[in-house]
Amino acid sequence: MDTRYDIVIAGAGLGGLTAANRLSSMGYKVLLAEQHSQLGGLATAFRRKGHVFDVALHGFPDGMRRSLRRYWGRAFSDQVVQVKSIRFHNPQYRLESTFDTVDFSRKMVEHFRIPRERVEAFFARIASMNYTDDQSMTTRQLFQEYFPGRTDVWRFLMEPISYANGSTLDEPAISYGIVFGNFMSQGVYTFQGGTDLMLEMMRRELAEGGVEVCTGCRVERALLEGGRVQGVQVDGRNIACRALLSNGSLFRAALELGGREHLSPEYLAGLEKVRPSTSSCQVYLGIRRGEKLPYLGDLVFHSTAPEYDAEALCAPVPTSRTFSVYYPELRPGSQEYSLVASMNARYEDWTGLGREEYARRKEALVEDALRTVEEYVPRVRSLVDYVCAATPLTFQRYTGHVRGATFGTKFEGLKFSQELPRQIPGLFHTGSVGIIMSGWLGAMNYGVIVANEVDKYLAGEER
Repeated sequence: MDTRYDIVIAGAGLGGLTAANRLSSMGYKVLLAEQHSQLGGLATAFRRKGHVFDVALHGFPDGMRRSLRRYWGRAFSDQVVQVKSIRFHNPQYRLESTFDTVDFSRKMVEHFRIPRERVEAFFARIASMNYTDDQSMTTRQLFQEYFPGRTDVWRFLMEPISYANGSTLDEPAISYGIVFGNFMSQGVYTFQGGTDLMLEMMRRELAEGGVEVCTGCRVERALLEGGRVQGVQVDGRNIACRALLSNGSLFRAALELGGREHLSPEYLAGLEKVRPSTSSCQVYLGIRRGEKLPYLGDLVFHSTAPEYDAEALCAPVPTSRTFSVYYPELRPGSQEYSLVASMNARYEDWTGLGREEYARRKEALVEDALRTVEEYVPRVRSLVDYVCAATPLTFQRYTGHVRGATFGTKFEGLKFSQELPRQIPGLFHTGSVGIIMSGWLGAMNYGVIVANEVDKYLAGEER
């Protein structure tokens, strides 16, 4: 590391990566410091025993293609391909969809027997929503208005979003509407070549743009003079900078990097009421080289719960799980098949366990995943040659997120993220805050939004 930069970015999730690329293109000298040994945050991949596993549901909306092209270049957007099939298997229905407005509308009319004009009115309402709208209406109230008592329809509309970002029926309808509207435009997409290729392309792009990337180093705190950021401490070493952009936990950005003593009582009181979102568990199943999986669909939403239940989604004993199925076509030239099971989870159910109980609970997750996959591939156990599981403690360890919150904070966190540089000039935050900023597209776009705010701040300083 050098001794001086214009901007230090703490955390190389998609928000931090994109902010770094954006700011370097404006001519700033940027250090991107990541505590982990690799980039990506929760949008990453890892290798075990010859297998590559993506740590995410492999789906994002069409808007990701546009954002990749605009902020990273055409080589990135050209790698985006559409996911072919999303399957729903639960006690209320078994359906397959391309997950776009046309197909979802068709299913609601033909399968669920909802009048077409009501479906069209619902989607028109969704399309008109904006995050500055009134927050008093909940998603439950919205569904009850258009589809009273139809819990099967509620499940069809809500369950995939809950899997993706931890939202519930009792949160603001606008947060649901904005996320759902993004996904329901033109289907679901993924990055051909896998997350590992995308991150390697980003690393090369940053290097060409002059961004200095340092992995395995932790930004510990901001150094203030006159209440403004004038530097950072990285692994005990002081580095001069004009701004610090934290890409990670909102609570860590404000309380650890900034410092409680530099925040107003009103801000602290409000921040204490911000709810961390839920966390996740994942099970990674590697298929032995030379073996194949039949086509199961790209994403399988599988649940044994009688109805949609946000609490049941997070229960320690899974009733609902999503399978991301990876075929060789995702990584051209490879012959790899793998599955990743994702389950929403609560941090409180995993912390404080003894070593033996923790191991037993992880083994139970693996067994649940294998038993569920057997419904589709009866001989799957003979095909798998590597298995491992991740819990909320795993995600806390690798990302530093408070309570392992894989989806950041609930909706109210956005206000305190945006307010932080007014509390401590020069300290900015980007990350998953509020449901509208979660997921790959939200993280990337919020990184750009905050990078632009950093640019305005530095330009004002110069004047």
